[in-house]
Amino acid sequence: MEWIEKIDFFILDWIQQNLKGELLDFLMPIVTMLGDGGIFFVLLSLALLCTKKYRKQGSSLLGGLFLCLLFGNLLLKPLFARIRPYDLVEGFQLLIKPLSDYSFPSGHTMASFACAGVFWHYRKVFGKCSAAAIAAAVLIGFSRLYLYVHFPTDVLCGALLGLLFAAVSVRLNERIFARKAKTVGK
Repeated sequence: MEWIEKIDFFILDWIQQNLKGELLDFLMPIVTMLGDGGIFFVLLSLALLCTKKYRKQGSSLLGGLFLCLLFGNLLLKPLFARIRPYDLVEGFQLLIKPLSDYSFPSGHTMASFACAGVFWHYRKVFGKCSAAAIAAAVLIGFSRLYLYVHFPTDVLCGALLGLLFAAVSVRLNERIFARKAKTVGK
């Protein structure tokens, strides 16, 4: 596992040495705020739930976020208890406040990719918003690396878990809504 940490730090340090600058120092804390506590995604799912047209999609998103919280934040983070990169580098100057939880997996990335996964599944409904959701998820994941609060493997696993939880939630919701449609049709 030591080799994974070496690759992680190589990528993080490359970003710091080659991409760091005033513009990204200003933008990345703003981008990362979209994922803070998953609040934006929860509000988005509640807004979708409030409309009959998007209720299924809102339910799928809320379910995916719940799985992210349950398995990602409440189970995996304490289980792996991975220390954040900035805690391992003496004197690193953060652009955001230090975080109180563990690093693996990235909750911001997980929630944003759960949202992107749901939007992508329903891309016929959401149109170009699906591509925007994917772009936002990628940017949020990158912001976690740029800000030095997650390792690349935290972000990669967060993205994969978010997509997995989106797929599970969509599948469950499709069955539930299909059952309801059959019941109403009788």
